[in-house]
Amino acid sequence: MFDSEEAEAAFWVENRPDLRLMEGAVAGGETAESVTITLRIDPRMLARIKRLARSRYLNYQSMIKQWLSERMEHELRDR
Repeated sequence: MFDSEEAEAAFWVENRPDLRLMEGAVAGGETAESVTITLRIDPRMLARIKRLARSRYLNYQSMIKQWLSERMEHELRDR
């Protein structure tokens, strides 16, 4: 992504990641045991998800889990 360490350092001087995104990506992972599942997703959709996750400096799987968690909380709250 960067041509040199200096270019990367200059980028990070001007751009700070939103710590709430990082905290949300790991929330719940410390106490909950993970279960592996298989989920079929259209390849184009997965490519878009990965691009979006990269733009937010997140692992795409963590971002998907964060989205699912947020939506679940929303659904349960609106009952």
